[in-house]
Amino acid sequence: MEKLTNKEEQIMQVIWKLEKAFVKDIMAELTDEDIHYNTLSTIVRNLEEKKYVGYQAFGKTHQYFPLVKLTDYRNKFMTKAVDSFFEGSYLDVVSFFAKEEKISAKDLEEILKMIEKK
Repeated sequence: MEKLTNKEEQIMQVIWKLEKAFVKDIMAELTDEDIHYNTLSTIVRNLEEKKYVGYQAFGKTHQYFPLVKLTDYRNKFMTKAVDSFFEGSYLDVVSFFAKEEKISAKDLEEILKMIEKK
């Protein structure tokens, strides 16, 4: 599975959310973006070439759907990030977010509850 660019990831987020979408549907979800329809269409076709999306043809237009699950993508690249930046230590990941004040004590309590339930 190939790593996506930031723009490709953003577009995949929309496709994962919508589950099935024409380019115009994706465009409507990117309300804060200034992206041309043809550029978006090209990026979606690139995602197709990378085997991230498939499509169903309706005449000359295509409705796209994800071939890669969000959870599979997240697992692969989060694991790679933890390995690359934190030497595989999830403790270091949590410590990093705690030091950066990105995670609260309440969040940590919730994480502990989740761990205890498994």
